[in-house]
Amino acid sequence: MLRPWQTRFWLSDAPGDSLQDKLVNQLTLDIQSGRLAPGDWMPGSRTLAQQLDLNRKTVQAVYEELEAQGWLVSQPRRGTFVADVLPERDFPGDSDRLARAGQAMRPASPLVASLYSNILSASDQSPGANDGTPDVRLIPYELLSRAYRRALIRSIKQQHLGYGDPRGTVELRQSIQKMLVMDRFMRVADNEICIVRGSQMGIFLASRVLDPRQGAIVLEELSYPPALAAFEANGFRVVRCKLDSQGLDTNALQGILKRHKVAAVFTTAHHQYPTTVTMAMERRLMLLKLSREYGFAVLEDDYDHEFHYESRPIPPLASLPGSENVIHIGSLSKVFAPGLRLGYLVAGSQFIDRIAQEILLIDRQGSAVGELAVAGLMESGEVKKHIRRVRKLYRARRDFAAETFRRVFNDRVEFELPAGGMALWVNVGEGMGRRQLEALQHGDFNHGSQFGSGRSGQGHIRFGFGALTEAETSAAVEQLASLLKARA
Repeated sequence: MLRPWQTRFWLSDAPGDSLQDKLVNQLTLDIQSGRLAPGDWMPGSRTLAQQLDLNRKTVQAVYEELEAQGWLVSQPRRGTFVADVLPERDFPGDSDRLARAGQAMRPASPLVASLYSNILSASDQSPGANDGTPDVRLIPYELLSRAYRRALIRSIKQQHLGYGDPRGTVELRQSIQKMLVMDRFMRVADNEICIVRGSQMGIFLASRVLDPRQGAIVLEELSYPPALAAFEANGFRVVRCKLDSQGLDTNALQGILKRHKVAAVFTTAHHQYPTTVTMAMERRLMLLKLSREYGFAVLEDDYDHEFHYESRPIPPLASLPGSENVIHIGSLSKVFAPGLRLGYLVAGSQFIDRIAQEILLIDRQGSAVGELAVAGLMESGEVKKHIRRVRKLYRARRDFAAETFRRVFNDRVEFELPAGGMALWVNVGEGMGRRQLEALQHGDFNHGSQFGSGRSGQGHIRFGFGALTEAETSAAVEQLASLLKARA
């Protein structure tokens, strides 16, 4: 098998009086620092001698000395390797100075550190941790692979693989523009759309462009933790607003506006995260009226608009009269899979230009091949066809999850059947603590206290059913029942 890279060595700065001493010390430093890991193959003595312009006998003597010290091992007919068990692992002074340089880092907030830790711990779970994610097993991989192949060939022939527009390929922006106009009643031009790597990037960029000096960010009483982390990272003070069965309480918001200067309100109006409720039309119109009256922006995270089951979904805030201050954030990740990393941000052209300027500093642009592939699927109608197919399946999974909770718990838990989305918001009782829920060791339950502050969300869990088969749903709910029974 070909080796992907040839390990290079440099002796000029190595300590030692002779070339042999320098090479011994340099290889030892490389092993101690981790540049050469246990089990790594070492170049042959002739190859290393040619690379460093040394006599081969010098290299042979160095290998023999390092074998005697326990740093290297020689295997007949295979070569020389770094020993699996090393004589010592102390870092030398230079490496220690490099490690101490990390003290100059700005520390992450406790919330960001917690989110990162949860992601790392969830990466080994099966099924993966979710709070309403799509089932990646449903992805039409053959369809996608053909679309990517066509997009790659097209990109090469039309020279799309160089640097392009940081707002995204015009093909995907135009495809999304057609979808928003025809399916969501939005009046938008393609220069008012920017492609991002998922809704979280859109939230971060929007809060990056907005000015913290203009006031606080208002979040619903229970809200999306990564959004809160993004606002705090960009210097915003966060104020929480009351939430009920009709979504954001606009009467409570009026009280906040009288007491605080507000730069923006962040809301998940379509399917409130995490409670799944839909904001009533009366409140939508009042929110827009207040936005015009007080001059604040409305950040609308419409993360799963495609999955509404009971009737036609209520049009987005950005489609309603008086929506001039709305910044609309959408995602294609729920349609296919989170790993595809495609979302979009819709706002006035000046705001979009500022977003694109920020993208130039951190990302330059997205994947032209991926964007062209999805644009092709949207134009051919395959995306709409896929949405119709999985929407039926997710509705069936919602209904099965609800039936399973009722069968297993009877009236010991309470929940409202959500009109859409991929999660249930279940009241399991005030005695259910986070530590007890963590004892489930199941990534499909998220304790309500994760989404708010104080006692907000206590006694509730968010159960993601979208990524689960009926058998997996049954097992998860029964596991929860066993835990609650043990608690009682």
